[in-house]
Amino acid sequence: MNSLFRPTVTTWALLTAALLAAPALAQKKLDYNQDVRPILSENCFYCHGPDSKHRQADLRLDDEASAKEYAIVPGDLDGSDFYQRIISDDADLQMPPHESGKKLKPAEVALLKRWIEEGAQFAPYWAYVKPQRHEVPQVDDAAWSQTGIDRFLLAKMQEAGLSHSPPADKVTLIRRVTFDLTGLPPTPAEVAAFVADDSPQALEKVVDRLLGSKHFGERLAAYWLDLVRYADTVGYHGDQDHNISPYRDYVLDSFNANLPFDQFTREQLAGDLLPGSTIDQKIATGYNRLLQTTHEGGLQQKEYLAIYAADRVRNVSLVWMGATVGCAQCHDHKYDPYSIKDFYALGAFFADVDEAQHFTKGTNSLPTKRPPEIKVNTRRERAELARLEAELSQLRAQQDAAAKQPTAEVSVEESAEKAEAKKPADPKLSPEEKRLVDAIKSLNDAARLTMVTESIKPREMRVLPRGNWLDDSGEIVTPAIPEFMGQVEASGDRATRLDLANWLVDPNQGAGGLTARVMVNRLWYLFYGVGLSKSLDDFGGQGEPPVHPELLDNLAIDFYENGWDVKRMVKQLVLTAAYQQSSQTTAEVRGIDPYNRYYSHQSRHRLSAEMVRDNALAISGLLNTSYGGPSVKPYQPEGYYRHLNFPQRKYHADKDDQQWRRAVYVHWQRQFLHPMLKAFDAPTREECTAQRPQSNTPLAALVLLNDPTFVEAARSFADRILTEAPPEDAARLDFAYQLALSRTPEPQEREILTKILTDNRQIYQADPQAAANFLKVGMQPADPQANAAELAAWTQVARVILNLDETITRN
Repeated sequence: MNSLFRPTVTTWALLTAALLAAPALAQKKLDYNQDVRPILSENCFYCHGPDSKHRQADLRLDDEASAKEYAIVPGDLDGSDFYQRIISDDADLQMPPHESGKKLKPAEVALLKRWIEEGAQFAPYWAYVKPQRHEVPQVDDAAWSQTGIDRFLLAKMQEAGLSHSPPADKVTLIRRVTFDLTGLPPTPAEVAAFVADDSPQALEKVVDRLLGSKHFGERLAAYWLDLVRYADTVGYHGDQDHNISPYRDYVLDSFNANLPFDQFTREQLAGDLLPGSTIDQKIATGYNRLLQTTHEGGLQQKEYLAIYAADRVRNVSLVWMGATVGCAQCHDHKYDPYSIKDFYALGAFFADVDEAQHFTKGTNSLPTKRPPEIKVNTRRERAELARLEAELSQLRAQQDAAAKQPTAEVSVEESAEKAEAKKPADPKLSPEEKRLVDAIKSLNDAARLTMVTESIKPREMRVLPRGNWLDDSGEIVTPAIPEFMGQVEASGDRATRLDLANWLVDPNQGAGGLTARVMVNRLWYLFYGVGLSKSLDDFGGQGEPPVHPELLDNLAIDFYENGWDVKRMVKQLVLTAAYQQSSQTTAEVRGIDPYNRYYSHQSRHRLSAEMVRDNALAISGLLNTSYGGPSVKPYQPEGYYRHLNFPQRKYHADKDDQQWRRAVYVHWQRQFLHPMLKAFDAPTREECTAQRPQSNTPLAALVLLNDPTFVEAARSFADRILTEAPPEDAARLDFAYQLALSRTPEPQEREILTKILTDNRQIYQADPQAAANFLKVGMQPADPQANAAELAAWTQVARVILNLDETITRN
């Protein structure tokens, strides 16, 4: 059995282990999508699947009729050539053939044998079947499972011989939910208030507060920007800056305003086509312009238009459908029923996007030109402009009315004298009028350019045989969804991007059920560490079917039936007993369920790159929580951009408090991603990223110790310790731990840190110049009573605390 528990374990193998471990479950009939199809997809579909051009022996094992006509006889192992070829010792007959590099494991052969004996039942592929509502199972532990989500999870735990974990302590829980919903740590006051609140609604009150925070939008936006490959640079060739940061603000605002996800979809894909398209909806269409572009001399426009079209198909299908339609760019998909024609027909929806101008108008300036662009203020700036303009208009109306009031009679001589005095004087604004005019000008000056989508006459789209942009022999295609998924309802003579967007979120006549499943699965991943299907970007044959398909169906239906309400869904996911479990578990549980697919405990994982940075800044007191605006440039190594050309670049870090903005606002240079973000596994955003890797490397530790941002954070953290805590070393350590970890240090931690403090204090007292050099010459502590040696010694302690595994881990 141990051979099943390898790092590459898949769901079918895990369920096989559970079958062996739980006799009651062993009697349950196999599920085709859950147990059988993954084996066939991995080992058989490449040669016997959807790709008609490369199919062998005219046999389709992904199609029930074909499989049973040629290879499988239900209930008859001897008559099933499929099974006999699998168990054959003859190298010329054995399947999969040796040259394929595939080999079935004994457990897989046993499952296929049992499947045939049980009648070889097929089933429609789960992802393409509309979600069905399922009855919530009855469970024994009703006191624990207060929600339907918990009852679904507990039923599966019990089938696998597992039980739920005890609840996390309240400090861990508030740290977890605060990181999950805002990407920031809780303050000591927030922790204390939650610990002191014994009411049954204590957690719900915290969740409501966090969902109402502007930081919620920043947290979810960071994930969405990975999906849509948002970056501040073009990616190709010179990787010049382009104008797009208002799109990021649109995403922040949308999550904070709880814009329904279906409308969020329409506005990004086709905001310019909506009736009475607003400024925000036009900004949203920047989504269509987020791909990598070039204006390199000598480029072939036709080639890059083909590249752009392929990029869009990959991204749209991955983001909204969790589908790898991009694999059909050169041939029919090997594992899913997407044809090469489907690929180009999907790309045809975007044939009206005006995107060729930059081939001739693009420049090597920073930022480069990427028309069409519009100049916009943020939503908050526009609201403030409207208020100021209304106030100015009212003021001037009052002034005009006052000027028309009758005045006391004056002599002819006095009147002439006043008139003469006004002649040489320039007209002046009143102080209040000048204040308003200056404020309006300042806001107008803050407007930024941003790329938008404008619709033009659609260009001709053809199927490109083998993806060759030089080959015009393929058939002309018009906008269409994948053929096996039906037809999109066109609003005119030709289907548009808006028709596609409506289809993607229509649960009745469109793919709304699939889209809802994909989004809910990703939200689940954000709060539970692993998706109900761990394949966040592939709901196709090579992905993993959900371990809890009934639960995923119910959540998807709940999502779209309740107005695609993201905040409502998030609240449901975190107000469960399962979410509140401890992340501590046993070796026995890890042996049965190494990837926590049954959610018998919470997940423990390192914070994302952005959270690692924001957490350090928040602890230190440096964090600038200003909302929205242009991208910012924090410290990075000198000369890092030396190989960037067209034009050559020298990086200029921000010198003011913009340096300490949240990482969601950091300038995203595709070819030279900020080293800190890179060290903590942030993607370059050249392609859709639904799940970042989680590495643990010495380089990351070195970044935490030596990156100037973290050195500055440590110095500021030390300054807080010296100025805000009681003067005793023990009390200062308590204060530091409360800020960083929401607890006091253990005896061993206290002993180690006290020694570090003492050793460094002696070093810096003996060599004041070393302290000055370490703190950077000219930098003075905020407290004049704290000398440089003391500040330097505590800075070293602060560096250690910021580098602790617990500091950068969500438990």
